[in-house]
Amino acid sequence: MELKTEAANPGSPHSSVIKTHQLDKDYRLGLTILKALNHIDLSVTKGEFLGLVGPSGSGKTTLLNIVGSLDTPTRGTVEVLGQKVESLSHKEAAKLRNNHIGFIFQTYNLLPVYTVFENVEFPLLLLGIETPRRRSMVMDALEWVGLADRAESRPAQLSGGQSQRVAIARAIVKKPELVLADEPTANLDAENSHNIMKTMLQLNEDLATTFVFATHDEKVIGYVRRKVTLVDGRIEKDEIQPRH
Repeated sequence: MELKTEAANPGSPHSSVIKTHQLDKDYRLGLTILKALNHIDLSVTKGEFLGLVGPSGSGKTTLLNIVGSLDTPTRGTVEVLGQKVESLSHKEAAKLRNNHIGFIFQTYNLLPVYTVFENVEFPLLLLGIETPRRRSMVMDALEWVGLADRAESRPAQLSGGQSQRVAIARAIVKKPELVLADEPTANLDAENSHNIMKTMLQLNEDLATTFVFATHDEKVIGYVRRKVTLVDGRIEKDEIQPRH
């Protein structure tokens, strides 16, 4: 099914979705300063399908969290959809996330006491969307990931692949301009991993939604169009990958 391209919270289009300049993130461990990010300069334009890759501890999840306004930089600037993340209040950061960013995590983070429908509906409740339109948007998203027939199921009744597809539906139900995915296939077998990546790639192509992944999974890396390699908190390589 093709999702309608109406945005949940429409605004002027941004050619630059993410822009960081001399971005640093330090953590203090006793008397030691750990540099998680070191002078990161990165620009991501609308519609990119980009992977932040590198070994554990390279800084990719830290960078993803700062871009998603879940964390703040120690130094430098981060602009996401025209807003300077480091200058946002907690309320403003929450508004940016709720209106414009979808998140996908390796642990799915589904609420076990709620149905599939209710889990996908949750972001729309935060936006105050009225019931008839909300139901239509949820069912559109579930149809898009092939789970409309499981709308009344509970997470415990789903396989790992189905749970991650529910997480994708929840991330895209409000049709965000940006989706951030942290190790989205870490708990999936090869077949489900490929199905999940094909689903997200189709969404990227249909809606020009910008995707940024943090991953070291070669199955994911094979799908991204642009690969940014992080080593010890620095960008070591930034390369365009050929389409298969």
